Amino acid sequence: MFTQILKLIRVPQWIKNFFVFVPLVFSLNLFKGGYFLTALTGFFAFCLTSSMVYIVNDIIDAEADRAHPNKKNRPIASGKISPGQGIITAVVFGIISAVLCLNTSPTFVLLLVLFFLINILYSLKLKHVVLLDIFSIAAGFLIRVMSGAVIIHVAVSSWLVLTTMFISLFLAVMKRHSELAILPESTTAETRKVLAFYSLNFADQLATVAAAGVIICYALYTVADRTILVFKTENLIYTTPFVVFGIFRYMFLVYMNKKGENTTRILVSDLQMIATVILYAAVTLLIIYGPF
Repeated sequence: MFTQILKLIRVPQWIKNFFVFVPLVFSLNLFKGGYFLTALTGFFAFCLTSSMVYIVNDIIDAEADRAHPNKKNRPIASGKISPGQGIITAVVFGIISAVLCLNTSPTFVLLLVLFFLINILYSLKLKHVVLLDIFSIAAGFLIRVMSGAVIIHVAVSSWLVLTTMFISLFLAVMKRHSELAILPESTTAETRKVLAFYSLNFADQLATVAAAGVIICYALYTVADRTILVFKTENLIYTTPFVVFGIFRYMFLVYMNKKGENTTRILVSDLQMIATVILYAAVTLLIIYGPF
């Protein structure tokens, strides 16, 4: 039962909530204990809230998931956990999340509630509307970043916000590409209705635009006057190759190795992606907090 609960709340997907720490890192407050603990509280609040969303989504999509080659093994779709047990788990998580938010700002709470509502609306309606489905996913990432700034009371660069938007759009579009590529055409409407409005060619064009947006916005962030003034260095530009390689590697895995339906699995299983993320983080921290 415990194993099924872990599958239900999708702990590996919590990696997406690390976006909450982005403002902490780039505001030069990472190694300040008070700031870190506050951001950590926000991180866990988002983890619990996102798990609530996954549970609700799995209950709503149980019938469609049974027609999917992989999703049919999800706890609720497979019948290993009942919808009632799922609802109880979601309520418990909601209570714990509310307790974590007691000492945070009202604005953070509002953003967390907005995150929950947008995702529920996504599960009920928006995931069936072409383009709005991927923009809803992008909104979730943007709210994570904005919440990370609000909870520690710092400003966040507009270029970082734009970079977050484009990278989340990129990941969402690549997910759609993967779903179109692996599912038989006859079953796409059963597993995800919106796929009927996408094509591989359309998804590829969207992915190209989003990938270019990520690279351009991040590169401009590294050379922006405000960035150089805050970090007192122009060396952040040397982290750009890691971002470019990461985008290209992800596209390679999706297009050539037929992966991409599960973003988290790629990030934690592909050695080159893991190495790229680690090196990017190490070089970025060294430039921002080190003597360079």
